[in-house]
Amino acid sequence: MADHTPTQDQIEEVYHPKDAIGGAVKATAVTAAAGAFISTIQNTLTRHNVGAMGAFTRFGGTTAVYAAMGGTYEFTKNAAANLREKDDAYNPALGGFMAGTMLGLRFRSAPAILGYGAALAVVLGAFSYTGGKLEGYHRDPSVDEVARKEYLRKNRRRPIEEIANELGEGRGIYAPGYVERRAQRIKDAYGIDVPVNSTSAS
Repeated sequence: MADHTPTQDQIEEVYHPKDAIGGAVKATAVTAAAGAFISTIQNTLTRHNVGAMGAFTRFGGTTAVYAAMGGTYEFTKNAAANLREKDDAYNPALGGFMAGTMLGLRFRSAPAILGYGAALAVVLGAFSYTGGKLEGYHRDPSVDEVARKEYLRKNRRRPIEEIANELGEGRGIYAPGYVERRAQRIKDAYGIDVPVNSTSAS
């Protein structure tokens, strides 16, 4: 009888549905807070004194656009992933297109809506396709980060004699035998014998 045990690749390909509405609510709250922060900055930098409520009455549209963009992106991304049952770069691209249209609605023109949507879709799709990280190349998860940094530090460490020759001794840079060399320099220059004990020599 054939063995129907799934392989590791088949287990990893199983899609787990995402909560589109819950994610959209959280994203809306976060981006609305960011939009309110930007609105208060806009209100502070205005030339006319409009008062503290100007952040809501005059620049409240900024908060609304930020909230709409965040919620629309997260909902569209998760809903597309649930409908397609795939978690790939197309989902952020679709979410970016819908979020970009929210930004384009401020300008009340079809070219702005399509242009901002397409631009944000390309940026977010490419970002997700290339790994979705800003920290650079993918590090090996089996290597301890502290051990890796210590290895890099030791790998680039230079001998103290080389540093002392280039920078000179003093200011915390002392090569081995510094006390004896200093005592000899004083004796040569001034004729004074400086005692060198074993503790200072080390």
